[in-house]
This record gives sequence, C-alpha cells and structure tokens, in this order.
Amino acid sequence: MTEPLLALDHVSQVFRTRQGEVRAVDDVSIAVEPGQVVCLVGESGSGKTTSAKIAAGLRRPTSGAVRFHGQDIWRLDHDAFRTYRRAVQYIHQDPYASLNPVHNVYDTLVTPLRHHGIVRTKVEEARRARDLLALVDLTPPENFLFKYPHQLSGGQRQRVSVARALTLNPRLIAADEATSMLDVSIRVSLLNMLKRLSSDLGVGFVFITHDLAIAKYFAWHGDIAVMYLGRVVEYGPTPTIINSPQHPYTRALLGAIPEPDPDVTRQRERVRLRTAEISSLLHVPPGCSFHPRCPLFEQGLCDTLRPELAPIDERREVACHVVARDHAVALAG
Repeated sequence: MTEPLLALDHVSQVFRTRQGEVRAVDDVSIAVEPGQVVCLVGESGSGKTTSAKIAAGLRRPTSGAVRFHGQDIWRLDHDAFRTYRRAVQYIHQDPYASLNPVHNVYDTLVTPLRHHGIVRTKVEEARRARDLLALVDLTPPENFLFKYPHQLSGGQRQRVSVARALTLNPRLIAADEATSMLDVSIRVSLLNMLKRLSSDLGVGFVFITHDLAIAKYFAWHGDIAVMYLGRVVEYGPTPTIINSPQHPYTRALLGAIPEPDPDVTRQRERVRLRTAEISSLLHVPPGCSFHPRCPLFEQGLCDTLRPELAPIDERREVACHVVARDHAVALAG
C-alpha cells in the first residue's frame, strides 16, 4: 500500500493563554492523495485553519505527526524539508492582506523563482511570470504584470495569490477560505479555475470552507472532513456526506444551506438544535463536545464518554455514540 501525498496523523495543537489551555486541534487525522481535494468544513473556531497551517508546515503540532510521502516532516533533514516546503503551498483567505502593497505582480511572482533558483535569466523569469498569469486566467498577462495590489479587484488579487502559490510547482495547496471574500460570480469562476488546476496539473488541495455548498461544488470527487471544536466528527467521500449525512452536526450544517426551490425547502429535514450557542474552547464540554446542542443527546452517555471517530460504512467515519449504536443495531438486525 502506497503512502498518501500528505497525512495528518493524530495531530493536536494546544495554545496556552492567560485563561488556560486552548486545544484548537484535537487528535485530527486526514490524508490527501495526489490530485485529491479534501475539504475541512465547520463553523468559526472549529480548527480548520490551524489544521491547514499544520499541514503546510507553518505551525508545528503539539503532538502527532505530519507525514509527506510517509515521512514525518519535522524529522526531515534540511534539504528534504526544503523539498517539502516547495511542494506544499498556502493561499490565505484575505487577498487584500496577503499581497505586499509595495510589490507589483511581477515582483510578487518572480521573487520565489529567484530565491529557489528556478529561473536564471530575466527572459526566463518574465516568461514564467506570464505563463503563471495565463494559468490563472489573468489575460493578457501584460495588462497585469506591473500593476500593484491596489490596482486590482478582489478576484484578480486572489488569482495573483494562486499564481504565487504555483510558482514552485507544488504538489499540494492549502487554501484557507480562498473564495469567502469574493462576489458569488467571481467565486464560481475562481473555483472552476482551482478545479482545473487539480485535474490538469494533479495538484492536491486541503480546502477550508464553512460552506458545505462550496465543499459540494469543489470537492464532489474528493472527501469532506467536518470539524467541531477542534475535532473531526464526520469524514468520508463528498457525495456520501452530502447525500446521507449521519452526524447531527453535519445534518445541521446542510440544513443551513439556502435553497432557492421552495418545494425543496418545505420537504427538507429540519434539525432543531438544543441551543445555537457554541461552547468555548476554553471550556469544552465533557463527553461529546457537541452534546449541549445535539438533538440526539442522551444523558449519562453523550455527556460522559467522548466518542471516537469510527467507521460506520465504506470509507465513512463518524464520532457519535447514538449513530454508532443505531448502525450496529441495523447491522445486527
């Protein structure tokens, strides 16, 4: 069995604050194959961004391992770690803050090319900069090469951010809410461009979003990991998660997706949470962290024992006592 391109192996990230310890990521395991898309989905504070930064080597986990082709990245020698850092790139959420305002597009793109010795002459770097802009649909490239970030729209800035991530020919890109600050029409165009990069160039993605509708569109042939308060509560192929969600939190997220068809809206299952309030990471509830909000809550079970992520069918894992029990009963019957 071959190793995945990148894997988080039971990683946790603990931050120490004046109020106490914050476990932002708690025992998370995911795997990304070459060209695959894995979406991390959940509300704010669920640990999505921290998990992606750990995957990109921007933050060292408190425990667990990040494996690139099966090797723990934090045990690699200098040259091997440099190879990993070139292979895994990061796209930030805010295109207005992620680009240096004093660098034009040309400088933004050629700086990493020069630093890593990918180009040797001015002619090579100019050609590569034009090719990168064409790759992200900023054409003709000459219209954008010498513009500064303030001269670009939000969608154009984010495409420059994507082009910058592609300068080193990465194998995987961690994209943090890369479309959340864009208009809907621009958002779809950017998602289509990213999907083309995945299929044509074989680039894998760890794609962060709070919107399951975007996850459904972008990762239909990939996987979804649903996160809540730092833990993965449901993990599996996107069509399976979307069409047959099992964890009550996943069902609640899907129920929040706006639906333009009123007939579909009337027939949709309504998940009534016990409360809309999200618990603080400083005071994570005992047992299942979702139990204060969960409509399936059973006293003495959900509030005492923490459910582990366990398989309930082919390639799907769920962390829920009630779902696991009902699944076991169904199999026995």
